[in-house]
Amino acid sequence: MHASTHIGQSTSQSAEQRVAAYDWGALGADLNAYGCAVIDKLLSPLECADIATLYPHEEHFRSHIIMARHGFGKGEYRYFKYPLPGLIGGLRTALYPHLATVANGWNERMGIDQRYPPAHQAYLGLCHAAGQQRPTPLLLQYKAGDFNCLHQDLYGDLAFPIQVAVLLSEPGRDFTGGEFVLTEQRPRMQSRAEVVPLHQGDAVAFAVHNRPVQGTKGNYRVNLRHGVSRIRSGHRHTVGIIFHDAR
Repeated sequence: MHASTHIGQSTSQSAEQRVAAYDWGALGADLNAYGCAVIDKLLSPLECADIATLYPHEEHFRSHIIMARHGFGKGEYRYFKYPLPGLIGGLRTALYPHLATVANGWNERMGIDQRYPPAHQAYLGLCHAAGQQRPTPLLLQYKAGDFNCLHQDLYGDLAFPIQVAVLLSEPGRDFTGGEFVLTEQRPRMQSRAEVVPLHQGDAVAFAVHNRPVQGTKGNYRVNLRHGVSRIRSGHRHTVGIIFHDAR
């Protein structure tokens, strides 16, 4: 049986059910306070293994990026093509409305007029009308010595302000090092770093670009970047769920 069969059979309904079971009030509070929130055990170990084993099968992907060629770090990743594997597409659809609530609150606090529609399909319609039609969910692969430079995943004029990464490998067993790192550049202040510990199947939702922070004189805007520290041994796979499409 091909590895994709398991995840292709996972329905969007089961993705919606598992996503709805989380405490989104608490996750939203973490996103507001820290710019990131950990969604524990979003994927099972079997699902993690199934997704990771897709990596060498080119028929699932639209492009293959060798990071060192572009100055992005060391490592590689592949962008999925449409239709997405069932579970990844289902999670993208199911996570979006919860994150859109937080994103709309952020835009209101930052004085940005744009509001995100409640359904992901409606938001993708806006992306496609703006010429952003290529899917952005991706599968990343790192080996010893690899790392991902601090960056932002912006692919056009439209960018949904929160994205999700799911760790498919188990730290300490499959790899060492390779921590997820988020940095926050604050106006006229030194930058703040957040290292997010994850286990296999855990997801982190985090700010793509900007988020509001409450200061003494109201809200101010901070600029975020994310990356992965050096892999010291083994192999690390991650799936990234980005909600805007690319040009």
